[in-house]
Amino acid sequence: MPRNAPAHSSTRRRLSGAVGAAAAALLLTVAAAPAQAAGAPGGGYTGMGHCPLTSPAMQDPSDLQVGCVVAVTNAGSFTIGSTVVPLTSPITLQFGVYWDKSAPQVNFPDGSSANQYTTVTPSGAPLLSAQPAQITIPGIVNFLPGLTSIFAQVQLAGQVTQFTPLATGESYPVFKLPVKLHLSNAFFGDDCYIGSDSSPIVLAPTTGTTAPPAPAKPMTGDPGTISVNQDPNGYSSLLASFTGASLVDNTFTVPGATGCGLGGSLDWIIDLAMGLPAGAGSGSVSFRQTDTSLALDTSLSDLTSALNASAGH
Repeated sequence: MPRNAPAHSSTRRRLSGAVGAAAAALLLTVAAAPAQAAGAPGGGYTGMGHCPLTSPAMQDPSDLQVGCVVAVTNAGSFTIGSTVVPLTSPITLQFGVYWDKSAPQVNFPDGSSANQYTTVTPSGAPLLSAQPAQITIPGIVNFLPGLTSIFAQVQLAGQVTQFTPLATGESYPVFKLPVKLHLSNAFFGDDCYIGSDSSPIVLAPTTGTTAPPAPAKPMTGDPGTISVNQDPNGYSSLLASFTGASLVDNTFTVPGATGCGLGGSLDWIIDLAMGLPAGAGSGSVSFRQTDTSLALDTSLSDLTSALNASAGH
């Protein structure tokens, strides 16, 4: 769906302005590492129990803002050539964020801007969690999953970068996500991948409109419903939620398969079947029904207290 530029611009300015005003009014005086929330956070902080509050990057007193993020995608697909990997189980992203003293921002054509955050790996949990999805093999009746079909699992291949949550509705990536696709089949072995840590598939999903090279057609996402609230227990944290969003990308490249079959003997079959390696525009990803929660604060100790309070401490 096309975005309503004035409404999203207003929301972006309101959230950025609110946190910015708080940053100007408060001094970060974090002298000691705060304790991780002992219980499971609730309310607007639900799912943030693994936020890396004790990480050195988030404890840096020069940080202007710190925060916690949880995003769950409930539907969608990952397409490579004519092969579609359905996202039939939820995919969860969770991490911490900080906005350092250089105050990095992105400026948009409508005159608005948005803060760009650095991400931090969560504590005691994976940054990305996804279950394998089953792919049927054309022309073969799938009577024995894993033999007459392929299981494909999206796995993380690096750190999430350039997290720009308020790029909502803009034709700009909300984040960059390096992934690899693990293919499992009785004939493939355990190390069959499309993409790798050294040569990942770098997704740059947007809630706006993509700009792939011809002949691929642009895709348009949807920022969903945006809500911004103050912490209910009187702390300075701001809670933002993005509900029912759709993030899309068809600008990424895909490398060839590796490690499939004995000594990689089946790599060429997968490459031939999927048209790999593939240039930008030949594949696409759609993260639909995505719900994201974001907690931001100018003080790490205040954010920690807010999470503890939400857990009943």
